[in-house]
Amino acid sequence: MVQCFVAECEHSYSKSQCSFFRLPSDRKTRRTWEKLSGRPPDSSNENSRICSCHFMGGVKSAGPSLFSWDRERVSYLQASDNGVKEEPEEKDIVRPQGGPGRPTNNLSLLIATLDTPEGDEAVEETTVHFKKEEMESADCLIAKMVHTENNSLIFRLRGVLEFSCQLDSSNETQGQSAISKSFQTLRTRVSSESLVFSVCSSPVLLWPNKSFHSTVENLTEGAPYRDIQQYIEVEDGGSKKSSKKKDKKDTGPSVVNLKLLLEVTESGDSASLSLCTVTKPQHSLKMPVCVDCVFSASGQDTLGSVCSGLVGSLCNQLSDMEEVVLKYRKSTSLLVPQPFHFQLPESAGLVTVIYPAGVPDSQLLAVREELHEKYGLPSDRPCFRRANAFHFPDEAYKDGYLRNPHTHLNTPNVEDAKLYVVKGVYSYHHYMQDRVDDNGWGCAYRSLQTICSWFQQQGYTDRAVPTHTEIQQALVDVGDKEPPFVGSRQWIGSIEVQAVLNQLLGVTSKILFVSRGSELASKGRELANHFDTMGTPIMIGGGVLAHTILGVAWSEISGQIRFLILDPHYTGGEDLQTITEKGWCGWKGPEFWDQNAYYNLCLPQIPKTI
Repeated sequence: MVQCFVAECEHSYSKSQCSFFRLPSDRKTRRTWEKLSGRPPDSSNENSRICSCHFMGGVKSAGPSLFSWDRERVSYLQASDNGVKEEPEEKDIVRPQGGPGRPTNNLSLLIATLDTPEGDEAVEETTVHFKKEEMESADCLIAKMVHTENNSLIFRLRGVLEFSCQLDSSNETQGQSAISKSFQTLRTRVSSESLVFSVCSSPVLLWPNKSFHSTVENLTEGAPYRDIQQYIEVEDGGSKKSSKKKDKKDTGPSVVNLKLLLEVTESGDSASLSLCTVTKPQHSLKMPVCVDCVFSASGQDTLGSVCSGLVGSLCNQLSDMEEVVLKYRKSTSLLVPQPFHFQLPESAGLVTVIYPAGVPDSQLLAVREELHEKYGLPSDRPCFRRANAFHFPDEAYKDGYLRNPHTHLNTPNVEDAKLYVVKGVYSYHHYMQDRVDDNGWGCAYRSLQTICSWFQQQGYTDRAVPTHTEIQQALVDVGDKEPPFVGSRQWIGSIEVQAVLNQLLGVTSKILFVSRGSELASKGRELANHFDTMGTPIMIGGGVLAHTILGVAWSEISGQIRFLILDPHYTGGEDLQTITEKGWCGWKGPEFWDQNAYYNLCLPQIPKTI
């Protein structure tokens, strides 16, 4: 499997939408690329590739310059004049999807090649070329179109723009003016006729600011926004496992990628150069500005209104970024602005907020208070912490854990019953994960980890999910266990889970005790109230094995009840189909519990904080 050569980059040929470029054959240039990639000299080989996400505009000739460790610094790595001069050859490019690429070595600059689908219905290939004398460089942005649950689409626009300005450290007013002028330059660029939307896996090109010009005759400015879907070749998932049951319940939005090309210069006669002399020392600042805009389309929206909305959202976001940069500026030091999207309760759209990189959530309380007041949100739970940011369905979680497998289950058939389930996102933790063989003794540890993941992903804590050893050490620290307990394979129960949550997360819990499992059927009201008010997962243990309760289906009239169980005893891989179809996550009746065994239920309470 082709893996990106850049350190800390997890993009691979089988899982990523980007292209992959071979490293240069020239040793001097190759070693420069290795250094930029965070690798030792001469560590690459003929099979090494760097994904296009590290190249400005996705163009190999620009050289690798975009890296995760540069995002929080006011600097920008740019390929030197001695960089790669060769055009990308067909053998240099690994394409994850679409038809075979075509060599374009006869062109002075390749901006984008849209591959055609294979088969009888293949459409004519469209290649966009810009002559070298007409263009200095190009920025490449990614737009995404997302189906939402209310059958609308969210168009998502992402990419990197280069911000640069000259600052005079001795003149505060001049510094603010220079920053604002540079952001105005970016807004002017994205509002110009040089914008081009390129729809991936299709021959469609759109010029949103150029009287809405399109390469497809039927895609006019007044065409319904959904008309664009008929030109997009949709992947069938390849060899990935699927099932009718899972597909039927998979209501998450589907994603279609688009690219946005930005011409830096226009064709025509070049204007004369202007020269000026600067007599005072100045600081030259450059930084990557990562834009990430969304536009919700529904109802009678047209392609023209969608494109206008995207351009407007982009300009507004640059203005918000300007405000954040000026607010957190310290002399000639600027913090990189970062956009985050949030899905608010009972809201059909997404709200975008700009936060300064490097400033922790703990120092942004005043900002969140203003946001909660602006949108009329309660002040007892976080909605605008970074952990609350909306997760787009095409973005894989890097830790490898499954999220919310219960959402793929069918609703249980209980007459007059209402559903009361966990609120928010959690990770499924179970036996044998993290290279820890806890089969037979670690079920309560795994249930606790699932609960901790819920508090982490709802923004209540920045602390990572604790390991078995950290859980054991916490129990020693509070005096519940003796030091030899650390590193052992001893069980823990609900009381220990309560103590660890308080020690590590500052979370209090209630304990619900039943002397027999048969009594759990009568606890519908208490459990329904917990999920309705708290919404946290419940750990249940006692004289038998531990489990996690994610919800109940309970009828107040008849008293009938079903329990939504997440079983930590599962030892297989992260296979959603197996987990849901085999009952490792599923609805269980009262008979699921040992009718004669006692149980303690740990009900975590949510802190009142934003």
